[in-house]
Amino acid sequence: MKKLTYLLLLAPALLFAQDDLLEGLEPEDDTTVTSTWKSLKVVNFETTKLVAKNEFQLIISHRFGSVENAFEDLFGLDQAVTRFQFIYGLTDWMHIEASRSSLSKTYQLASKLRLAQQETTGFPFSISAFTAIDINQGLDKDIFPKLEFENRLGYTAQLIIARKISKKLSAQISPTLFHENFVSYDPQNNTQYALGIGARYKLTNRWSINTDYGYHLNRASGSPFVNPLSVGFNLETGGHVFQLHFTNAQPMLTNGFLGQGTGDWGDGRFFFGFNLVRVF
Repeated sequence: MKKLTYLLLLAPALLFAQDDLLEGLEPEDDTTVTSTWKSLKVVNFETTKLVAKNEFQLIISHRFGSVENAFEDLFGLDQAVTRFQFIYGLTDWMHIEASRSSLSKTYQLASKLRLAQQETTGFPFSISAFTAIDINQGLDKDIFPKLEFENRLGYTAQLIIARKISKKLSAQISPTLFHENFVSYDPQNNTQYALGIGARYKLTNRWSINTDYGYHLNRASGSPFVNPLSVGFNLETGGHVFQLHFTNAQPMLTNGFLGQGTGDWGDGRFFFGFNLVRVF
């Protein structure tokens, strides 16, 4: 439980959005709780929020290298990782995604489904499910001559259970299963489990603070990887949300930040990042 106290730290992504992003995607009626989350992610972890039906979003995400070297590499600017993400709302309850991250040259196909919505006097939670398949093109066949295409594949299945506790506070838990056909640390099981927790607290009408943490449940003994802790401030201005974040995991895909985070907040090895979102 000691690790969970790190959730008090804060600061993660520059995220531009349209008015409908700010208003939330849930249907607005007298019983449905709306705007539990303002963005598709808390910081690293997915939220219960979906893209609206027939809406298309382009998200360009940047996460720089560790800030520990200061001006030597301009606080990580020289080691930036970029992700291009395309999201389309198929229905009111499902969207699909395709993305490419420069870290390990990884492609991802994903979907998110709304399973239930919190009600003012009824069901107490919003529930969504997130699934993904990754293709790691960064694995080098010269280094791993027996490498096959199937070794490049990874899978994610995540249940997201959220509650808007008050007008200011939202929170969620995210039980997660992920599988890597190839693991970089040999004793590590290919199938891995984690539990994510996240929260959003509105400081003022415009400012909010977001944080999330992932606890890896079966990490191999002696593994060099760490649990991801991420924090950030959101500024809502009219039709836009500005989100700045810091995290100790540079990978942006779920399997990456849960299974391959290498930062250390105590040693100054953490990463600054931001997202740019365009709605069509």
